[in-house]
Amino acid sequence: MKQKVRAKVLSQKKLTDGIYDMWLSTELAGKAGAGQFIGIYTGHEAHLLPRPVSICEADKDGEALRVVYRIAGRGTEIFSGWKPGDEVQILGILGNGYSIEAGCGKQTVLMGGGIGIPPMLQLAKELCMAGTKPVVILGYRNNQLFLKEEFEPYAGVYVATEDGSAGTKGNVLTVMEKEQLKADVIMACGPMPMLRAIKNYAGEKHIEAYISLEERMACGVGACLGCVCKTVHKDEHSHVNNARICTDGPVFDAREVEI
Repeated sequence: MKQKVRAKVLSQKKLTDGIYDMWLSTELAGKAGAGQFIGIYTGHEAHLLPRPVSICEADKDGEALRVVYRIAGRGTEIFSGWKPGDEVQILGILGNGYSIEAGCGKQTVLMGGGIGIPPMLQLAKELCMAGTKPVVILGYRNNQLFLKEEFEPYAGVYVATEDGSAGTKGNVLTVMEKEQLKADVIMACGPMPMLRAIKNYAGEKHIEAYISLEERMACGVGACLGCVCKTVHKDEHSHVNNARICTDGPVFDAREVEI
């Protein structure tokens, strides 16, 4: 059940152009899972950021959450200026997350693209802790490889860059084919063109795939109906084939959604 709570900024730093890294002290950390997200209030308690922010890491023992985010508008620009010790309000924990059980004991490949990379870090850690060291493929625009080194203790890491300045020139699926990587399960987060390509690839190869549609989220609490996606099956209550990403997702079985 979501809660609105006070949190304290523990640290804040710039990772690369437009990308910031913030740790928050909050009691919600103990409930956080890979792929879930929080809402952040940008000042007055009624001013909820229009789009929620994915959790990058959860320190459950230390009661701290980490968010790595891109400045995408006035709201994120405001909280990029917060300093250690500042008190803020957050809403969470929101949405579902990735199923760790679905990846355990299998050849599991994680794919993150752009600002879809941060939520994959908690997923890599949780899978590794459960006894499965995944492969992770990270897709960047250029050689500003934020978070790459932090994945290395938990996964075999490959990199794709659009401009070819680091790793493999191309995208995450280019790496799959070039390195002849095999997968029983794919778990992914990134821009919609990437997720559509992964859905098609997984379908052709008969691979399980779980994708986060977090880029399509709107209010974060499922109230605005701005993030409805079509599903294969009709909901037994409403009898329509759609789901709200904020409340029914953001993580879906790729076979179950039309994107």
